[in-house]
Amino acid sequence: MIISYKYRAYPDAPVETRLHETLDTCRWLYNKLLEECNTARENGLSPTMRGMQARIVTLKDENPFLKIVYSKVLQMVNYTLWSNIAALSQTKKRGRKIGKLRFKGAFRYRTLNYNQSGFKIDREHSMIAFSKIGTIPFTMHRPYIGKVKGVLITRSGDRWYVIVQAEQEASASKREGRSVGIDVGLSSFAVDSEGAVIENPRFYEHSLDRIRKLQQSIARKKRFSQNWKKAKKRLEKTYDHITNQKKDFLHKLSRQYVDTYATICVEDLNIKGLKEKSNSKGLHRSIHDASWGRFYFYLAYKAESAGTNLIKVDPRNTSQMCSNCGSIVKKNLSERVHECPYCGFVADRDYNAAENIHRVGMEQPFEPVETIPLHHISVMQVLSMKQEATPFRAG
Repeated sequence: MIISYKYRAYPDAPVETRLHETLDTCRWLYNKLLEECNTARENGLSPTMRGMQARIVTLKDENPFLKIVYSKVLQMVNYTLWSNIAALSQTKKRGRKIGKLRFKGAFRYRTLNYNQSGFKIDREHSMIAFSKIGTIPFTMHRPYIGKVKGVLITRSGDRWYVIVQAEQEASASKREGRSVGIDVGLSSFAVDSEGAVIENPRFYEHSLDRIRKLQQSIARKKRFSQNWKKAKKRLEKTYDHITNQKKDFLHKLSRQYVDTYATICVEDLNIKGLKEKSNSKGLHRSIHDASWGRFYFYLAYKAESAGTNLIKVDPRNTSQMCSNCGSIVKKNLSERVHECPYCGFVADRDYNAAENIHRVGMEQPFEPVETIPLHHISVMQVLSMKQEATPFRAG
């Protein structure tokens, strides 16, 4: 499996100038290839990824400025374009109405992909030399493990990062020990079958007033003026701060679960489908802010490397079914307590769902469920966790 390690990079002024020039050149190539794909389709032709790859060779002859960019990076521009085309096609197949793929505007192309070659890493001095760019120092706050398959350079606001992609072997042996079921939600981020209730951090909602003020400030300024650029940077920093808060929270929470349990059961949710079916903009935004998909992704790769079993179960009726007797008890989304009229079992709705997820994932029969007091875990408790922290609940 490929694991990415992200490090802060510190290019000097000449190298940063070359980075900006290279990004702008790659943006031009991306837009040029997209334009030719659109023109070909309008003329009844079917462009292919391989055909566009060959087109890059002729474009380099016609436009000598493309030669300032390492050839493999140019190839990855074409790969990125076709990945976006494929993603757009899949979205259309799901019935969502969307337009054509958009061209990349100024400041919208931010990543250079050195795949397989064109770079040399000096681990001892924390430096990376990139072909046709130069040498960039970076802060290796933790060493990467495995064989390096590629390096990305990305810009976020006025900061630069290098992302080292290393191939690692998954753990061959599976662990034995405790198991848990996790139900994700919006009122609480997650509730598990051990009775832990993880508070929903709602990082985006807490920053929404600041974001709106910054967007208004940008709208009042002349486009591409110095004040406009400064306001854009402030907005980008705010978004970066929210993203970093989310990642920190999700990394620590997923690490805690993987270190504590040998088997983790979760729902196999179609998160994109839930977003598309949401009737209100607020609900769509809340699902996006919760970042369930990122949490599942972190759980998956951490579990694979640690030998933890991650089991995904069918989400149908996990909330409606009584975990004590198996009867279907219909509930609206606003009903937060499960009360079974057949066996009398009463429990928090999400805890009942977590018990069902755990039972189905472990293929266990219905049996009496222990009613336990739920213990709430705040966002600050999660953010203060370290890898050697104690489990949520002692075994």
